[in-house]
Amino acid sequence: MALFRYPDGKLPNTLAMSYAVITYGGGLALLLSPYLALNLLGTLLLAHGMIIAAFLIHEFAHGTIFASAKANEWVGEFFGWMTGSCYQDFQTMRKKHMRHHVDNADVISFDPRRFLLRRPRWVQKLVLALEWAHIPAVDLMIHYMVMLMPFFSDEPSHRARRGKVLKIFVVRSALFALLGWLSPLALGLYALAWMLMVCVLRLADMHQHTYEPIEQLTDGKLELPHKGDRDYEQGNTFSNLISTRWPALNLLLLNFSYHNAHHDKPVAPWYRLPALHGQLFGADYRQVIPMRELIGNYHRYRLHRVFSEDYGAPQEGAQRTAQFYGAVGLSFLAVL
Repeated sequence: MALFRYPDGKLPNTLAMSYAVITYGGGLALLLSPYLALNLLGTLLLAHGMIIAAFLIHEFAHGTIFASAKANEWVGEFFGWMTGSCYQDFQTMRKKHMRHHVDNADVISFDPRRFLLRRPRWVQKLVLALEWAHIPAVDLMIHYMVMLMPFFSDEPSHRARRGKVLKIFVVRSALFALLGWLSPLALGLYALAWMLMVCVLRLADMHQHTYEPIEQLTDGKLELPHKGDRDYEQGNTFSNLISTRWPALNLLLLNFSYHNAHHDKPVAPWYRLPALHGQLFGADYRQVIPMRELIGNYHRYRLHRVFSEDYGAPQEGAQRTAQFYGAVGLSFLAVL
């Protein structure tokens, strides 16, 4: 059996995985430099290495890289250690993400909005204060819930992860303690790099859908409030391209911004998405919203979206994104 699923994937996938590993390792080494300029460069390299690693995990979940499902899982778990998503099971993440494609809905088992509304007022204000400062408090909360759920849930699938979570926590804590012993500044910059990754992933995916979030605690058939056909899927999916003039810039997000093409053909690998987008939709597709039109919304609605019941939606006219708030807390790196 061939190692890579597609013959033309050997070079691009090898380059992408190598880039993620090299920038992660090189960035981490630069954090230990005695020169502040190199520390800051290392933070950016580390953050981008984790960003590419995260989007590679998305590719592993779709099985677009390796021919073997086990190889996709094993390497996906490896990159999970780089991005901090190793506390969840790869297969759980994959199955939940596949439901997103099959059901054309954001299926969640933990609703951060409902959770916060049940907390004391000071907790809500703290989360809003952190989000105001662009600290991704909601995503941090969900990542911690992934770690804590096995010890507070009666669901067998969660309880079965107790041993794994404890082992990973001990190992990662020891590694971070070592990094902090070598350089407290490096430890702080590592945390900054990780939060930069989360913020970029948010910006990348928060405006890609106007699906309805549906809370479901266990697996099973969903009662969907819509007819989840292709028209619904494409009409509620958007391609937030970094650049339409210089398509190569979209490689900064591993072409994740070509989201309509990805949803039309989920098994198409990341390096084929620009050509697929052009073939399917052409240059003037109405579902394309350049990233430059959405960056302002990322900042403007950073508090509103925490408690918003919907994501808003694009409108007709010059101000089409004015009421497009975006989603929060739906990263594929942290699912329950």
